[in-house]
Amino acid sequence: MAKIYSNASPKQCNLNPKDETISFLLNYSKALSVINYNKLKFEALLN
Repeated sequence: MAKIYSNASPKQCNLNPKDETISFLLNYSKALSVINYNKLKFEALLN
């Protein structure tokens, strides 16, 4: 007979990213530019 896994309480996972990681992702998203031309999409990183 199969075990019933739904009775187990879920573990709490606290994922706290470092400030450097958040800063990197924000700066990357600010520098990313998506250009739509006809039916094509071009991604460019603006440095």
